[in-house]
Amino acid sequence: MRPRNCLIALVACATVQTVHALSPEPDPCGRPAPGAELLEPRNLHSEHGVLKVDLSIHNYREPDGSVRYCYLLPDGSESPALRLNPGDLLILRLTNDLTDMAAAPSGRALAATVSAHSHTGHSHPLRPADPCTSSAMTPVSTNLHFHGLTVPPVCHEDDVLRTSVQPSDAPFEYRFQIPMNEPPGLYWYHPHIHGFSSPQVSGGASGPMIIEGLERATPQVAGLPERLLVIRDQVLVNPNAPPAKSEPVVPKMLIDRDGDAANNGTGFGKPAKDLSINFVPVPYPDYPPAMIRMRPGERQLWRVLNACSVTYLNLAVVFGRAPQRLGLVAIDGVPMNAPLGRSRPVTWVDHVGVPPGARVEFIMDGPPAGTPALLVTRTVDTGQGGENDPNRALASIVATADAPEPQSKLPAFSKPLPPPMLPWLGDVTPVRVRHFYFSEKLQNPDDPNSATEFYITEEGKTPAPFAPTASAPDVVAHQGDVEDWIIENRSTELHAFHIHQLHFMLVDWSEMPVNEPFLRDTVNVPYFRAQMLEYPSVRLRMDFRDPSIVGTFVYHCHLLEHEDGGMMGTIRIEPAAAAPKLAH
Repeated sequence: MRPRNCLIALVACATVQTVHALSPEPDPCGRPAPGAELLEPRNLHSEHGVLKVDLSIHNYREPDGSVRYCYLLPDGSESPALRLNPGDLLILRLTNDLTDMAAAPSGRALAATVSAHSHTGHSHPLRPADPCTSSAMTPVSTNLHFHGLTVPPVCHEDDVLRTSVQPSDAPFEYRFQIPMNEPPGLYWYHPHIHGFSSPQVSGGASGPMIIEGLERATPQVAGLPERLLVIRDQVLVNPNAPPAKSEPVVPKMLIDRDGDAANNGTGFGKPAKDLSINFVPVPYPDYPPAMIRMRPGERQLWRVLNACSVTYLNLAVVFGRAPQRLGLVAIDGVPMNAPLGRSRPVTWVDHVGVPPGARVEFIMDGPPAGTPALLVTRTVDTGQGGENDPNRALASIVATADAPEPQSKLPAFSKPLPPPMLPWLGDVTPVRVRHFYFSEKLQNPDDPNSATEFYITEEGKTPAPFAPTASAPDVVAHQGDVEDWIIENRSTELHAFHIHQLHFMLVDWSEMPVNEPFLRDTVNVPYFRAQMLEYPSVRLRMDFRDPSIVGTFVYHCHLLEHEDGGMMGTIRIEPAAAAPKLAH
């Protein structure tokens, strides 16, 4: 469950309970009404090998006390899609316009507040810190993580450990080149301030990135119209409403110690979070679906991002009640047939699971005219200790001859991608095997309502929550190596493992060989049941061969409430020259 830990997020916990007492200000983060037709994010394309973006982050307190966040372009467009080619240069200037919701001063008046509340505890109100070394972790601090990209974990590129931008700072420039070997597909950007990632992301601070060229890896998508769907979660709009009358009667609603709806095992009942799709809310209890219009029978490529802070998705398209075939072509930004000849370019399924942070891209055929159709998420069993992720509709798919085409279409023909420069990850013998485990503990074991601490621990070490001020990394590896990581789940709820800067291969699932012929950057780790004789686990082949990942970065559970609660560790990749000879 998500932590109710005011020690980790003291100011955030206070602001949730504070009513904005000043005169109302315009809402910079407006949202469509439930049931509205979907609009896709605005596309920003690179030109002549460069994409320049001015982006600002804002927040706004809703009448119910919840806080909404948004990324805006200068013209007011929200959360644009950044579209680049391998080799392109991204220059993104981020302006922090967050407001302290406790006092609600103007964003530019927060310099003293921010500098006095870094996680180090030092106070320098007259000397704003360098954003590259600030490490400030406050409700109004922010930064950007470019999820899935293989770019260096350094300031101005993809560092989330020290880089922290305050409302008093000048626009902060991110500048990096997309690697030439970056797989074509769907990626995303979001803030990654420890202790405050969850409220910012669940408030709406996220946006998609696309590395062009999927048709070069998968000719079956060449020429298809493409539709970009971003699914986010948010605080329940109607938390006290009874379930819809159309739902079957379920056992008495379970509430966890944080006040969330707990997994009840039925697939129905109150969810832990509401969902939205391209910002169109789909609120409990009736789940009025957003609307997608498309031409009857038209084949499209759908690119779907799970930008939820804590909600798992299990996506399906149904005509009437019949699930339809979805042609899965990419997972987590990597084409299914990236290792040429090892996988089918299209894998046909009738549903696809998407953990928080993950992405899927699939071919779908629109319904015939007059046929009722829905995009839905089926229930996900998150375990006895998990949140409730029930069945619910997301969007109705309406087939009409006059439906507008999506704003983008893939090229009809492109030169195939060159073969990979490195051997397929599954053919490489790992130089070592490491063991980790997820676990949880009440801060006060005698008080079932006390806050939960979350851990990810290497076997043989003592569990401890992530320490931002730690001088040494949790793990040291070497560029050029390949390792196997076995990750157990010793808790009774589902977790989603994610690591920055690289993709990995799923080798086995609870000791059953899988050897997936494709790569991921986020994967579920099944939960523990009392009757099990062993803890469930996954075995991942970790790829540290790319020289651009030298440096220090993080791995964590991508349920952001768990990450904020301590379920995160650091890894330092040292240059290959520093690697000692290994005896085999």
